[in-house]
Amino acid sequence: MQTEADPRWQQVVSRDKAADGQFYYSVATTGVYCRPSCAARTARAENVDFFLTTRQAEQAGFRPCKRCKPDQPSLDMQQMEKVAQVCRLIKEAEHEPSLDTLAATVGLSVFYLHRLFKRLTGLTPREFAAGVRAERMRTALQDEARVTDAIYQAGYQSSSRFYERADQLLGMTPSRYRAGGKDTLIRFALAQCSLGALLVAGSDKGLCAIWLGDDAERLLLQLQEAFPAAELIGADAEFEQWVAQVVGMVEQPAVGISLPLDIRGTAFQQRVWQALLQIPVGQTLSYSEVAQRIGSPKAVRAVASACAANMLAVAIPCHRVVRNDGSLSGYRWGLERKARLLQQEQQGSDVP
Repeated sequence: MQTEADPRWQQVVSRDKAADGQFYYSVATTGVYCRPSCAARTARAENVDFFLTTRQAEQAGFRPCKRCKPDQPSLDMQQMEKVAQVCRLIKEAEHEPSLDTLAATVGLSVFYLHRLFKRLTGLTPREFAAGVRAERMRTALQDEARVTDAIYQAGYQSSSRFYERADQLLGMTPSRYRAGGKDTLIRFALAQCSLGALLVAGSDKGLCAIWLGDDAERLLLQLQEAFPAAELIGADAEFEQWVAQVVGMVEQPAVGISLPLDIRGTAFQQRVWQALLQIPVGQTLSYSEVAQRIGSPKAVRAVASACAANMLAVAIPCHRVVRNDGSLSGYRWGLERKARLLQQEQQGSDVP
C-alpha cells in the first residue's frame, strides 16, 4: 500500500522516460534495480523499493538490470552527447563541416545523425551551422573594417550566399547593421495600456517591436541602444493608427491585429513563432506541445528560447505557452503581465 501511494510507482507502471535519472527502483524477488522506463514486466508493488541514486541501490545489495542498464548513461543521454559533440564541431570549425564528416567523427550514419540532430534540436545540422554563421557575422560586423572581411570571417564561402539571406537575418543591409542601423528609418510611438508602458516600432516592412514595461523612457532607451545610428522618428498620423490597433489588441485580444509584421529571426525561431500564431485566443499550449507541432518533439528548450527571443509582444502570442502542468513560466515582459493577458483572453472567450 505504501508503494502504491508513492507517486513514483505510477511513473514505473507507465514506464515514464521523463523520470529516468530522478530515481531508481529495486525488485526484491529478482535482486536488481532499474530505471523507471525499464521495459521489463512490471513487478508487484510489494516487492518494489525506491532509491535516489544507483549507489544507494547497490549499497542495499541490488545489482543493475541488464536490460535497462541503469548504471550506464541512458540512451537519451548518449544521443544528447552525440548531438552536443556535433554542435561543438560546427561551432569550432572555421568552415562548415560536411554531414559526412560530422557523422564519421561521432560514429553514426549520415541518415541517423541527420534525423537525431533534428529531433533533439529542432534544426538540421545545416540550419544550425547557418545560425552559428549568422551570430559570427553579427560579431564580425562590429570588429572588421570591411563588410567583405566580416562575411568571410563568419565562415561564408561567398558573399552572394550571405546576401541572399542578409535581410532576413539582420533586418537590414550588412553595412547598415554594422553602422548601428545608419540610414534606417524606424518609426516609433509610446503609449499606455492596462499592462503599463507600451513601445511600438515599425520599419518599412511592418511592426518590428512591441515592447511592454514599467517605464516608457526605459523602453525608448532600449530602442536607441538596439539601433544607435538609426533614424528614429516619432509617430505620424498613420503610425498612430497602427499604435491604436496594438493597444486595442492588448485590451481586447479577440479583436486581433491586421497589421504587417517585420519578423526577424532564425529559421527555427520563425517556425516556432508561426506555430504560436495558430494558438486560438483563450487557449494555451505547453512548450512540449509546441515542439510537437513544429515536428521537433525533443526541442522543448529551444522552443522556450524562441519564445524568449520574441520581439512582438501579444502580436506573436508567446504568452499562450505554459508548462506541462499549466503553470506559468518565464515571460520577457514579466509573469504578472503574462497572467493578466491570459486572464483577459479567457474572460473574453467566455463571452457568448
